[in-house]
Amino acid sequence: MASNRHLGRIITLQSLYEYEFRDKAGDTNVNIDEIVAKNITPYEKALGDTEFVQDLAHDVLKVTKELDEELAPLAPEWPIDSIAAIDRNILRIGLFELTRRGDKVPPKVAINEAVELAKAFGSDNSSKFVNGVLGTAFRNMGGESEEDATEQSEPASEPAEPSETAESESESPDLP
Repeated sequence: MASNRHLGRIITLQSLYEYEFRDKAGDTNVNIDEIVAKNITPYEKALGDTEFVQDLAHDVLKVTKELDEELAPLAPEWPIDSIAAIDRNILRIGLFELTRRGDKVPPKVAINEAVELAKAFGSDNSSKFVNGVLGTAFRNMGGESEEDATEQSEPASEPAEPSETAESESESPDLP
């Protein structure tokens, strides 16, 4: 069941990303139901629980504005529109599950799943950024343990730019 839920989150991310892209491009025919159905079809047998994907995609889309408003103070250096679209949708899914599905999804699972999505689909630093933002959200909710604090590897307010990290690593001087 767990791997099916992970696949479900991947399909949800894919669907929300496509919906946002088409909506911002001015596609007046964009329809989340059609997008989700199209994205589920190749994985229907492996997924099993298609309702999970449909519910998650609809529920996140329904409260996107509220989620964006909640994300803003969690990453004050990064206005929501300046965050890469894939990362923005990962954060929305993660924050939604963390804050609105706590009865069904434990906080560590919500954060870990979002981090795994960021590792798979984001840039080099996306997983650290997602972990930092959602870790801050979790702490703000009153949930913090010593293990949670040590897992956060980068503050949410100062993520490194992927290009800066790559440049600094590749331009290290060779020492004799």
